[in-house]
Amino acid sequence: MQSSEREILTPKFCPHCAGQLAPKVIDERERLVCQECDFIFYINPKVAAGTLIEDEGRVVLVRRGIEPHVGSWTLPAGFTEYGETIEETAIRECREETGLEVELDDLLGVYSVNSDFYGHLVLVLYSAHVVGGELAAGDDASEAGLFAPAELPTDMAFQAHCQALRDWRKTIEESVR
Repeated sequence: MQSSEREILTPKFCPHCAGQLAPKVIDERERLVCQECDFIFYINPKVAAGTLIEDEGRVVLVRRGIEPHVGSWTLPAGFTEYGETIEETAIRECREETGLEVELDDLLGVYSVNSDFYGHLVLVLYSAHVVGGELAAGDDASEAGLFAPAELPTDMAFQAHCQALRDWRKTIEESVR
């Protein structure tokens, strides 16, 4: 299956008793319900977190070294692990992808995304500042760099990251006025 054709597979069996799951309308939505134990299997969006790090008027971006969108640029971000807070995810993903240690400043935005590759997800982005480390590509990034607003790459991987960068540029333009 090609990445652009990937879709979320619908579960068929209950994670509690292995009974058959079947569609049933609950709270005006079709849900999967176990025919044996009545467990409701909610299919929820994936949650991701990331950072927008500004340094002397430039923003940190990483070039993806993996699918989807290998070779395109993104903000440092990734999926939340079970038991991890959103804030911990943002800090960890930044460290893994950029080599930078950061502290979070403010919540920048929450973006609802429909991805052909991952399905529905929610991205939480924070502004952050560097407190240590050296900028270097790591983990699933093939390159890391700093970009001024006029130098931002046009080959961005994800629409939510494009929106966050537009919001960032608008903030910079407003602060210059």
